[in-house]
Amino acid sequence: MNKWTRWQDWVAVAAGLYAALSTIWTHQMGASMPIMIVLGVLLIASGVWSLAMPGLVAMEWIHAVLGVLLIISPWVGGYATATGAAWTSWITGVVALVVGLLALQPAMHTHHPQATH
Repeated sequence: MNKWTRWQDWVAVAAGLYAALSTIWTHQMGASMPIMIVLGVLLIASGVWSLAMPGLVAMEWIHAVLGVLLIISPWVGGYATATGAAWTSWITGVVALVVGLLALQPAMHTHHPQATH
């Protein structure tokens, strides 16, 4: 698999960028700002790392875990009633979770190519 080409990782980077930057234009309350910025930056970093080294299956799991953390963060961080911030966390979290899971198969094939019979 070529570096910098997997669409799932680019989507993870975009979701992280959106989560982190959305704190500028959405109403924040509770711990929403630090949570969204930290998880967004971690998602960007893991996406870039995965783009640079596409065979790391662990990075795809990290995308999925960060997605789950974004999904639950409005309740944990006390901002589930802040509509903009909460929906941003939920949507970017679902996107990160889905693309992380979708990227598992290609990443695993990098390590274990299919035998041709």
